[in-house]
Formats: sequence, structure tokens, C-alpha cells
Amino acid sequence: MQVRTIFLALLISALPVCFTACTNSQPQSPDQIRQQTAAATAQLKDSTKAVAEGIKDGLTRPSPDKPVDLNTASKAQLVSLPGMDSASADRVIAGRPYASEHELLEKHILSRDEYNKIADSITVRK
Repeated sequence: MQVRTIFLALLISALPVCFTACTNSQPQSPDQIRQQTAAATAQLKDSTKAVAEGIKDGLTRPSPDKPVDLNTASKAQLVSLPGMDSASADRVIAGRPYASEHELLEKHILSRDEYNKIADSITVRK
């Protein structure tokens, strides 16, 4: 499934190159073709890099299947949670250790709304 997603993303990002090459009816010099190919390749490279970063983010983002452990998570992992900012992550780290996820509410580290956004993506391993 991941390979198919990557292939589709690359194919979609390559479409502008194909349309540019197919719609130009004037004869072109080799230098013009080289310059257009270089420009299209640079655009494709940027698009491919963005697709790869998006896939990486999607695969590493905390989820109910791969929850973040409140006692060991880095600040970057905490900030990747929905609605979590740098200050909230600092409060979570300062409040360690936790015996359960609900201590975020009991210790008044997060509001109920903030907690509800991340509840499915966090855990406390003992």
C-alpha cells in the first residue's frame, strides 16, 4: 500500500512535465529543450521531496495504533500531537512521571479540550 501511494504521488507530480512537453507545437532548439527539461526536473525534485516528507510524517505521526508514551516522549514527539504546542509539551515533560494518562487532567497540565484531542494517541507504559 505504501509503495502504491508513493508511486501515485510521483506520477501525479510528473504530470506537469508531460503536459508541457506534449502541448508545445513549435520546433525548439536543443538548448531550449535542455533548459525546459532542467526546469521541469527541478520542479519535480521539489515535489518529490515534499511527497516523501509528507509520507514520512504520516508514518511517524502518533496514532491510536502507535501511541506516544508520556513518560518517555521527546518534546518533538509531544508537539506532533494534535493541538499540542511547545508550552504544553514543556508542561507535560515537567509533570513527569505519570501513572496514567488521566493525570494530565488531575495535575491540571492540560485542559479537558486539549486532553480530548490527544487522548487516543497517548499512553503511559509502566
